[in-house]
Amino acid sequence: MDTSIPSAGLGCLHLFYRVPPAVNTSEFSAQIDKFTSVEGSQAVVASLLGHKADMAVMALARDMRQLRELQTALASCGVELVDSYLSITEVSEYAQGVPEEMKRARLYPTVPPEGLNEFCFYPMSKSRNVGANWYTQDYEERMRMMMQHGKSGKEFRGRIIQLVTGSTGLDSHEWGVTLFGKNPDDLKDAVYTMRFDEASAKYGEFGDFYVGAIDSCENVFVSLGCES
Repeated sequence: MDTSIPSAGLGCLHLFYRVPPAVNTSEFSAQIDKFTSVEGSQAVVASLLGHKADMAVMALARDMRQLRELQTALASCGVELVDSYLSITEVSEYAQGVPEEMKRARLYPTVPPEGLNEFCFYPMSKSRNVGANWYTQDYEERMRMMMQHGKSGKEFRGRIIQLVTGSTGLDSHEWGVTLFGKNPDDLKDAVYTMRFDEASAKYGEFGDFYVGAIDSCENVFVSLGCES
């Protein structure tokens, strides 16, 4: 069988669904279980707030063809896909000097982190605007700004874990950002605080935010009022 495997890291697919009450919940859960039974494959399911979607599935796999198979299988369960995002886990060019265990944690993360069940996803890019073009700055200046950005993030150690996945050439933005939080306001406080950093305030461009809570498929469907 053909494969589609990144040279390093995992394929990461975020799927956002609108869920009708009569969705086949047992088959949906079975397909998630089938996917995660493959070594190295992981999936997170979250009940979302707001009008953009009802449910999110975040799936990680070594072989990106597994992600396609999962997307096809879930579509057959009666859910309506309203948005998606494709990316790959990576080690940032500004983090090449970190210890090998930290690099590995970024390339091959375990999700969700224990005790951090609040969920937030958003895509982002660095701007190319006149007077604020990230890509015309030299590496040392970009590194300085990213170090400042990382220092702000450390204020939320134990409350937030961030997984940044690369999507340049794969989707509409350059990165996907998934936050796992201890409390809902931790998500808000972290994003608010880090937006004052120069790397975000001057150069950050953000897409839609999806926010909710991670749970089992069964509990997510109960929260959505679906039939069992």
